[in-house]
Amino acid sequence: QEQLVESGGGLVQPGGSLRLSCAASSLTLDYYVVGWFRQAPGKEREGISYISSSDGRTYYADSVKGRFTISRDNPENTVYLEMNSLKPEDTAVYFCAAGTIEHFEEAAYDYWGQGTQVTVSS
Repeated sequence: QEQLVESGGGLVQPGGSLRLSCAASSLTLDYYVVGWFRQAPGKEREGISYISSSDGRTYYADSVKGRFTISRDNPENTVYLEMNSLKPEDTAVYFCAAGTIEHFEEAAYDYWGQGTQVTVSS
């Protein structure tokens, strides 16, 4: 089954920035809704952003609105999550997922990546 591959995680100081990438080998991502989720230690996985397949509309959870930006690069078959003004509470494993329903619920997504760790700490 197709798996997505996330990259770009790492250790960053509070206030810093990172850009996560989500790539697919056999899926054409612009045909799918692509979402970003994260799971912090001891917490459930939460949806934080997604981008529609039809018109590129973007949606954000309140916790990241104004700081994170999701975008597509269709020729590269990649979706990005630009994260700015990072806070220690953004520390989590970040996952991307592809599906056909515009929603923050995990069940709306059919294909998942393995995740990339983001740690925000001084």
